[in-house]
Formats: sequence, C-alpha cells, structure tokens
Amino acid sequence: MDYVWATLFLGLLGAVLFLHLFGLPANWVVLTLAAVWKWLHPAAEGGLTWLFLGLLLGIALAGEGAEFAAQTWGAKKYGASGRGNLGGILGAIVGAVLGAPFLLGLGALLGSLAGAFIGCLILELTHRRPLAEARQAAWGAFWGKAFGATVKMSLGAAMVILCAPRIWP
Repeated sequence: MDYVWATLFLGLLGAVLFLHLFGLPANWVVLTLAAVWKWLHPAAEGGLTWLFLGLLLGIALAGEGAEFAAQTWGAKKYGASGRGNLGGILGAIVGAVLGAPFLLGLGALLGSLAGAFIGCLILELTHRRPLAEARQAAWGAFWGKAFGATVKMSLGAAMVILCAPRIWP
C-alpha cells in the first residue's frame, strides 16, 4: 500500500507544477506538500528530513529571486531606467491578475508577460524617453520575465525530482 500512496503523492507533486501556468505559487505548494508528507510519515527510512525541507525552501526562494532578477536584468540590459524596471515589475503583477480570468486561467501567464512589457513601456515614456528606446527597454522586461519564469518553473521541477527518491518506499 505504501507504493500506491507514494505514487499518488508523487503524481500530485507533478500536477502541482502546472500551477505555474496560472500564475500561482507552485514551488511553495510543493514545499508545503513535502512538509505534510514528512509530518504524516515521520519515521520513514531515508525519507524527508528537516535539512532536506530547508534545501527545498532555499530552492523555492532561489526561484523567486531568479524570476525577479532575470526581469530586472533583462530590462536593464535593454536600456531600461530604474523607473522602467519598476513599471515592468508592477505591470507583470497587474497583468497576471487582470489576465487570470481569461483562457481558463492561462491568461495569468500571458498577462504577466504583457504587463511587464506595457508597464515598462509606459513608465519609460513618462520618463520622456523616445519611443524606440522605451520599446527596446520594454522588450527587455518581457524577455527577462519570460526567462525568469522559465527558471522558476525549472527549479520547481527540480524540487519534485529531488523529493521522489525520498518519498518512494
């Protein structure tokens, strides 16, 4: 019966990764579920330890930091000012919220990408930058956000992969 529960739980962890597509905190849900597994199976041989859960916490934090840093770096690399960078970050948040009701929730991902572009573009234009420069900076925010989200999703997959041998009986 242990194999059945482990299989179902690992399937759940894998399915949780799809929450990324809806702009939801999938890595934090994986961490929480891993802690619940530890609580339900405290004496499992070679199972999840508090040190391992600390490692998962570090990976989840790294994912958040990488997403933020990649968007900031992308915008800066393409010439965004600090103001444009702020617009890209706020635009990504607003875009995810406004896009969530569309495409069965997948609009949150698209909205965050579009919001990063539009937010950066608007604040660069209000900073009296020429349209071509503002557009280039906005593309940097867009591609930085896309790269950061990809890294964050990859780290979530790594969390699940690292959990698998510790959960399997």
